Amino acid sequence: MKKLLLVSTLLAAMTGSAVAAGNEIKIGVLLGFTGPIESLTPDMANSAELAFKEASDSGLLLGGKTIIPVRADSTCVDSAAATTNAERLISSDGVVAIYGADCSGVTGAVANNVAVPNGVVMISPSATSPGLSTIKDNGFFFRTSPSDARQGQVLATVLTSRGIKDIAVTYTNNDYGKGLADSFATAFAAVGGTVSITAAHEDGKADYSAEVGALSAAGSKYLAVFGYLDQGGKGIIQASLDSGAFENFVLADGMIGSSLIDAIGDDLAGTIGTVPGGQSKGASTYADMATKAGIKSDGPYTGESYDAGALLALAMQAGGSADRAAIQANLMAVANAPGAKIMPGEIAKGLKILSEGGDIDYVGATNVEFNDVGEVFGTFKEVEVKGGKFETIKIH
Repeated sequence: MKKLLLVSTLLAAMTGSAVAAGNEIKIGVLLGFTGPIESLTPDMANSAELAFKEASDSGLLLGGKTIIPVRADSTCVDSAAATTNAERLISSDGVVAIYGADCSGVTGAVANNVAVPNGVVMISPSATSPGLSTIKDNGFFFRTSPSDARQGQVLATVLTSRGIKDIAVTYTNNDYGKGLADSFATAFAAVGGTVSITAAHEDGKADYSAEVGALSAAGSKYLAVFGYLDQGGKGIIQASLDSGAFENFVLADGMIGSSLIDAIGDDLAGTIGTVPGGQSKGASTYADMATKAGIKSDGPYTGESYDAGALLALAMQAGGSADRAAIQANLMAVANAPGAKIMPGEIAKGLKILSEGGDIDYVGATNVEFNDVGEVFGTFKEVEVKGGKFETIKIH
């Protein structure tokens, strides 16, 4: 796979480059600090920046350089705003790479309109739309979160194992929601399940009673909500409970977070869902590190965020430069075998090996291994709300 990087290296050279000035290396942190997942993004950003700090504090990154994170708002939903903010990161702030974006629609817009044309690597910890697997990215887009093509399959397996054979589905009306709804419907039908109705919902509405009424009329006892925990998804659940239309909910990754339980309360008990994550040695080590740093390690996409940050630092070291093209040319190589396995907390070890001309295989918190389009297969947690929190029931 490393040999395949020669082609992408040439492409990167053709698109121009930028090198960090002095001892500071700026990396963009493009997440939805406002919008429908704003309760999740602080821990995601802090996780990536934890990796940046680890690399900087080692004194080994490119002879002692320091990574400076530059935050910008993706909004999660407003592609125009996300694109404008990404352009500022690249043209005004001079970042050499972008950690982010987060939600699939804005991620695709930034990749297609800003990052790829300017030869800037993007590595998203949470953009999961299956459509991102086939964008024409010239090797500049990566993601440490698995595609919803797989999450749909896992959800179907979870429901089947619990004897759930009929369900209504509502999804946020964007690339993420529709991609997951389609993936799930196909997978659920393949195992004999029935989706009684599939209906989109818009975020930002004050009243979802009409949407819930239509969903309830289809006759299912269970409602799958593929949306956002701080926006329409939460509104759908609250309206369902207020009207008595549904009491049983199935959630996907965008709905998993403590703010949803805080908002809904005990009525959410027994709710099930899926979210990327595992229980590996790397995941456990990262969780300890995150807790010490004041980060909610059990939140969605925190491990994926740490891994994204670590990979960017290691790619620079492998290329001997913070040049944009060098990062792109080496990111796949540091993520995959062969080489010494690097776990969370071992970024300094990886930097040293690379400085001495060795190879590394970054495993990290989420068992990173990229396929040929720069995305991971990944594992998922089956979770259930018990005792006022999401508890992991099984790993898939």
